[in-house]
Amino acid sequence: MKVAIYGQEYQETALEYVLELLEELQKNEAVVVFESQFYQFLGGTGALGKYTTFTHKQGLDSSFDLFVSFGGDGTILRAITYIRDLGIPIVGVNTGRLGFLSTFKKEEVRRVVTEFRAGAYELVERSLVAVYSDLEIPEFGSLNFALNEVSVSRKDTTSMITIATYLNNEYLTSYWADGLIIATPTGSTGYSLSCGGPVITPTAQSLVITPIAPHNLNARPLVISDNTEIRLKVSGREEHHLLSLDSRLATIENGRELTIKKAGFKIKMVEYTSESFLKTIRNKLLWGEDRRN
Repeated sequence: MKVAIYGQEYQETALEYVLELLEELQKNEAVVVFESQFYQFLGGTGALGKYTTFTHKQGLDSSFDLFVSFGGDGTILRAITYIRDLGIPIVGVNTGRLGFLSTFKKEEVRRVVTEFRAGAYELVERSLVAVYSDLEIPEFGSLNFALNEVSVSRKDTTSMITIATYLNNEYLTSYWADGLIIATPTGSTGYSLSCGGPVITPTAQSLVITPIAPHNLNARPLVISDNTEIRLKVSGREEHHLLSLDSRLATIENGRELTIKKAGFKIKMVEYTSESFLKTIRNKLLWGEDRRN
């Protein structure tokens, strides 16, 4: 068994649970590799013992059985920039807050290993979106994909922007809004949901276009096939606007055209039998609970 471990440097409480995971992995004679910066943050050799490390450029390949992310959903979103198209299954241990993606409770971290070894899980493939432009976007480089969403929004102004939107080269509309979100089914429980978008089950072959604070009461989220090519032209009073891929940001100039479509690969999420998607949204969104008092 070969396992990669990742987290972000501000997860000060993670060490206790990482050590628990390591103890369980050692029982199973697993080969463990840490993300380099996270390894140093946790104390390196002194706190953890001697382990090899990986970075964005080296150390990971398709031979890994599991990628464990310590943190919240944002940590998962950064983790996929390491996994890319390698096909390594990923699971999140929630040391953050809400946790639609990082579903495992940190206090039960040992079950990540025991249930994986017992086969009490399934691999759910999550689609991604990718953004393209005639001009290179240096902030993203080859990491031009997102698991949750692509969004464009105003940057240095309180004025609305205009986003002319085309689907498969057919004009849809021009949104006058603070911005526009193109979300995957995975991202439907994130930024899009907070802007009034629907919840979409992870394996649905769809995308949702959700306007951010539109200046038109008739502007509503639109669910489309994930085979649709979306073209956006972003314009406004200012010279620059904001483009985001999940939590990563870039600045684009006024009038820039962007093409957004389904990425050419998928991410494999480990969905444990004890932590299904339906159970997660039921618990996180408090469905079926009477909270009126």
